[in-house]
Amino acid sequence: MIPRRRFVSRVMGVAPIAPPAAEAQPRAPVPRVGVLGIGSRPSQEACPVGLRAAALITIVALLLTPLAAWAQQAGRSPRIGWLSFAIGSPTGMELVGAFRQGLREHGWVEGQNIVIEYRSAEGRAERFPDLAAELVRLQVDVLVASGEPAILALKRATTTIPIVMAISADPVGTGLVASLARPGGNVTGLSILAKEVAGKRLELLKEVVPRASRVAVLWNAAYPGKALELRETQSAAQVLGVSLRPVEVRAPADLPAAFSAIVSAKPDALITFSDPLTNIHQTQIVEFAVRNRLPMISEVRLWADGGGLMTYGPSMADMFRRAAAYVDKILKGAKPAHLPVEQPTKFDLVVNLKAAKALGLAIPPSILLRADQVIE
Repeated sequence: MIPRRRFVSRVMGVAPIAPPAAEAQPRAPVPRVGVLGIGSRPSQEACPVGLRAAALITIVALLLTPLAAWAQQAGRSPRIGWLSFAIGSPTGMELVGAFRQGLREHGWVEGQNIVIEYRSAEGRAERFPDLAAELVRLQVDVLVASGEPAILALKRATTTIPIVMAISADPVGTGLVASLARPGGNVTGLSILAKEVAGKRLELLKEVVPRASRVAVLWNAAYPGKALELRETQSAAQVLGVSLRPVEVRAPADLPAAFSAIVSAKPDALITFSDPLTNIHQTQIVEFAVRNRLPMISEVRLWADGGGLMTYGPSMADMFRRAAAYVDKILKGAKPAHLPVEQPTKFDLVVNLKAAKALGLAIPPSILLRADQVIE
């Protein structure tokens, strides 16, 4: 048997004290502890007190090891399946960056301890079912998507792989989840609550353009959740005494006719609902508004960066960063059915003073004080 003092000094990393020559004995074999043998119990004779303590410490350390370490031990990093409408657009690239940042905040670094399989519909929503099926065949550990068309395609493709919604306009109304508090199934994530901010967007536009009595609304009628946003905008218009002229699009080919309809309506201002279709054609829509001297407000901050007058809405970058927290929880064992759907906590008001000057508008100080960003 190994004397207690020799064993302890070996564990603590100190050179063992050699016993007198007369006491020297053959070294007994030390039992080996493996992860797969955690449930077994070595005999008291084969496992001294110090060794049992060391084994217990090892087990506790393994239980506390981050999932990334487990994946590396298994020779495989967790994989995320990413499905988007158009990953190469300026908006798409910013949101991917925000998601990666969120992963890093939780210890996941793409290319080191986690892999992301990207799939983009390249602006063609009809490709979502095939892309969703492809990601499911890859047997990824969790799926991430934004917008109802992409999320619904994933939900139809699998009932077992967890799905995280980075952005959803109306997850309950579209049947993605049973309720915000208790999603059920394999889908959870974030809702942008568009209906809550649609009226506020019109109020802000009216503050900046007090003379506006006719306002055109450019919106994608094929996108789930946008009809609800339109109804909320119409309700706000009635209170504010504004006449709305909704102009719908369903595909990129509809934009020229929509532009003509807006010009014919002779509005005083323009609201553009944000969705994958309008986002990917953001530059074209902004140029149209500038060319026709239409003060325009939209939802995503990059529209103001691109020359639009104002944007107001949930911070999309913040929501994609928070989506990474869902991924982290799921990879560590949480079930989507038990993770409530969260709502926006950060809203961005962005004002483009250069665009305002070109339109001959003076932005009220009250708006500038509330703005999260002022582009000069």
